[in-house]
Amino acid sequence: MKRLVRVLGVLGTVLLAAAAWAGSGISDGVIRIGVLNDMSGTYSDLAGPGSVVAAKMAVEDFGGKVLGKPIEILSADHLNKPDVAANKAREWYDKDKVDAIVDLPTSSCALAVLEVAKQKNKITIVSTGASTRITNKNCSPTNVHWTYDTYALAVGTAKAIVAEGGDTWFFLTADYAFGHSLEKDTAEVVKASGGKVVGAVRHPFPSADFSSFLMQAQASKAKIIGLANAGADTTNAIKQAREFGITPNQTLAGLLVFLTDVHSLGLETAQGMQLTTGFYWDYNDETRAWSKRFNERHGRMPTMVQAGVYSSLMHYFKAVEKAGTDEATAVMKAMKAIPVNDMFAKNGWIRDDGRMVHDMYLVQVKSPSESKGEWDYYKVLRVIPGDEAFMPLEKSTCPLVKK
Repeated sequence: MKRLVRVLGVLGTVLLAAAAWAGSGISDGVIRIGVLNDMSGTYSDLAGPGSVVAAKMAVEDFGGKVLGKPIEILSADHLNKPDVAANKAREWYDKDKVDAIVDLPTSSCALAVLEVAKQKNKITIVSTGASTRITNKNCSPTNVHWTYDTYALAVGTAKAIVAEGGDTWFFLTADYAFGHSLEKDTAEVVKASGGKVVGAVRHPFPSADFSSFLMQAQASKAKIIGLANAGADTTNAIKQAREFGITPNQTLAGLLVFLTDVHSLGLETAQGMQLTTGFYWDYNDETRAWSKRFNERHGRMPTMVQAGVYSSLMHYFKAVEKAGTDEATAVMKAMKAIPVNDMFAKNGWIRDDGRMVHDMYLVQVKSPSESKGEWDYYKVLRVIPGDEAFMPLEKSTCPLVKK
């Protein structure tokens, strides 16, 4: 009997050691990262192949390995379709043993992938998706929302425009999760700032013809036409508004405008526009040094979300190293324990709801005469502190947040 007890005791010790070993280190000897985004459509310029370049730069800058194990980058085009995104996520997690999926433009796609990742206890880091649902009712214990969200865009751009007299608004909104969230958050800021929303219209995503929607906006006589869309939808709407003579009688507010959008529009068309961004390549010596390296690889300066992909992966690799494992729960705990200090953010930190809090910037597009050359597009009007830029935690509806 005593011998049996001793045998069972030894067996128990072995099993505990095996369990501990299984929960540490790199699960299959490789760290695999999936960059999932729009590679060919509306958002391909602002994220797309550039986000893959940023991810590969992060791998190289980290030394190509974590805990002595190699890092691999996979990439795929989700075509801005949630079902395609969810299926690719399942395939990557199950078949290809991907440890984390990053970028995730189009909020509907991001939300679909978050649900798959939650079921499989895998990491997601959203850089391009913008809806505040990502850190509210759809929050996940293994997700981080890195670069920006619709609340931060509204706080930066709408608040400034109302303060300058743009107190009546009409929204032209992309008809999916991101557009709805951006319209809602902006409308709340407009009203809280003393302005008024006189109407809204929703357009299909993506869309090439905005004529009927712009006519409705013109008929509203609102001072401000808020463009609650992004990428090619935004640039097409701005170009057509000029063609129809809507501006300068009414002012267009691009609520999510990227550096690549300004490049596409040209300074003659975009000059004077105010917008909110989480990163600008020419902000300081550190941003310039990294961005010039990116430009050498990609042929253009980075958008905020491409810079966000790099920053988020560098942080993820540090967390894996700190945790001593690629197991999602342990990695996420380490990610929340480590402050974010790099070319993207200073003293950034990840809250319980998964929101990475960092400073945002209110900028204005330069005139052609102010610009000193290609990509010299912004002048920074104001640094928006992270605690002001993002939704207060006490307002969160995320079930992970302790009230």
